[in-house]
Amino acid sequence: MPVSAHGIFRVPEPYNEPVRSYAPGTTEREELRVRLTELESQQLELPLVIGGEEVRTGDTFEAVEPHNRSHVLATVHKGGAKEVDRAIAASADAWADWSRTPWQERAAVFLRAADLLAGPWRQILNAATMLGQSKTAHQAEIDAACELVDFWRFNVKYMTRIYEEQPVSSPGIWNRLEYRPLEGFVFAVTPFNFTAIGGNLPTSVALMGNTVVWKPASTAAYSAHFLMKLYEEAGLPPGVINLVYGSGSEVGDPALASPHLAGIHFTGSTAVFNGMWQSVAQNLDRYRNYPRIVGETGGKDFIVAHPSADVDSVATAIVRGSFEYQGQKCSAASRVFAPSGPSCASASSSRSARSRWATSPTSATSWEP
Repeated sequence: MPVSAHGIFRVPEPYNEPVRSYAPGTTEREELRVRLTELESQQLELPLVIGGEEVRTGDTFEAVEPHNRSHVLATVHKGGAKEVDRAIAASADAWADWSRTPWQERAAVFLRAADLLAGPWRQILNAATMLGQSKTAHQAEIDAACELVDFWRFNVKYMTRIYEEQPVSSPGIWNRLEYRPLEGFVFAVTPFNFTAIGGNLPTSVALMGNTVVWKPASTAAYSAHFLMKLYEEAGLPPGVINLVYGSGSEVGDPALASPHLAGIHFTGSTAVFNGMWQSVAQNLDRYRNYPRIVGETGGKDFIVAHPSADVDSVATAIVRGSFEYQGQKCSAASRVFAPSGPSCASASSSRSARSRWATSPTSATSWEP
């Protein structure tokens, strides 16, 4: 068991990772070119990672470049019910220590991961995203590097805000609220199109003391492989996040049928998420707890417009994907139309609410699978 530390710790103030230009002659452009050449010159074997161990099933598929489908980047091992059960057992073993690990030590793991991604791992993840998900250098930079670094830095701050929410105490009484990790595993299902989402969904719940079975989209298996390597270097204990590649039914069905399912963290299609929710409802009598379900589907653009905003200009913004407010150009896909001055406030902060569902203020003893 971890040794208790005495002190009220203040986490580093988060900040947005600067976006690099990759202009001709820049250092980052040459570093990325070298990394792209290196990764394209080899064909990797991508195993499952369960309890910190590499698992090869022999049932494989190929990860190819979408823009050059004849180029095979890796051979990927697929898992099924047997591997899912093994991953659930590994998450239970890891839960015993991880759920009791002091929050500042959990935070330190992901702050290290952020520093590694902002530094030596930056071009590895950028190159993997460009090759495996057909992104440009700029698209990979703002996704695989900057947004994911931001998630890890800001999530630590959001965690402390949640823990700081405490009840009022009457005279002579000290009321305290303890936030407990969920009793069971969280099933994280991530999409193909954003490496940052693939990195955020499993780690945000792990940060709160939970253990995870992670199924990335098969078309994002390549970048997922490097994310797991990064977590290992950052010091994440084995079994906290267990990576299982495979089809939705072969991995999802046994995961959703497990009585130890404690939560779902999902981004993907509405139809798939509806099916998962229906499966949970049909299995309610099996579960040890009511699973928490969080999903983002549909991929809709949005604008939050002030009532005094010109309706025509807002409608044009929706169609064109951008608008101008008090001389500042804003993107309709990811910005809020702010009424109080010339600003395009980022809407990504709404994701901070996701950490809250991953804890339970109820007291319990242990998760015994």
